[in-house]
Amino acid sequence: MTAHEGIILKKKIVKTEILYGINPVLEALKAGRRDFFAVYIAKKKISQRLEKVLTLTEAKKIPVEWVETSQLKSLTGTDQHQGIGARTSRFPLSGISDIIDSIQPNGTNHLLLLIDNVMDPHNLGALVRTALCVGVDGIIIPKDRSVSPTPAVSGASAGALEHIHLVRVTNMVNTIEALKEKGLWIAGMEKTSAKSIFFSDLTGHVAIVIGGEEKGIRPLVKKHCDFLMSIPQTGPVNSLNASVAGAVAMYEAFRQRHLS
Repeated sequence: MTAHEGIILKKKIVKTEILYGINPVLEALKAGRRDFFAVYIAKKKISQRLEKVLTLTEAKKIPVEWVETSQLKSLTGTDQHQGIGARTSRFPLSGISDIIDSIQPNGTNHLLLLIDNVMDPHNLGALVRTALCVGVDGIIIPKDRSVSPTPAVSGASAGALEHIHLVRVTNMVNTIEALKEKGLWIAGMEKTSAKSIFFSDLTGHVAIVIGGEEKGIRPLVKKHCDFLMSIPQTGPVNSLNASVAGAVAMYEAFRQRHLS
């Protein structure tokens, strides 16, 4: 069975994938949002962290199979499996209504992250990891021109993906307009903007838009932002990569909200 085959469950085909790496598997078990069908552990690869996985699989009555390292590489498609893989249901996406309906104009200020045009799973994973650390309420990505939330993204996020609310939308511009109607300010990251993130108000209902690795935010998406902001820089390199720029912006929002 390949990494993305389905399993027949109560006469319904459930699409599955193979998670790999200790943190992604462990955090998915803790989050309880995926169905687990089997956990595969390389023989003679037991460690303290793997013991934590085994404790959870026993409690949840998930079958564990001890396999050769070569078999695990074949199952996961990578050498970076850290001695463990798991056949699970695919990542549980949230619906846009779950995000929008939770926003109350007079309630706690919401912080969202909109990721436009990011194709690198490592950049998406890093952004997800930071977003979870700063308490982002949800992440929105487009169905097109974006990497999907694959096991590689979960690995790059060190398992943070398993706890985040992530939405894929057909039309990012329409989504932005819907967020505006709920009272959010849309702040786009643009390296040529004269407005510094350090002088931008990120304390209210805010959605930060991060662009892709090469072209940044798409022009039509950028046009619908309420304001654009940049990260001040010196030195010969004229731009930060998407995950670093996103981390700086999210932590500036965190600082303004919690430390000012």
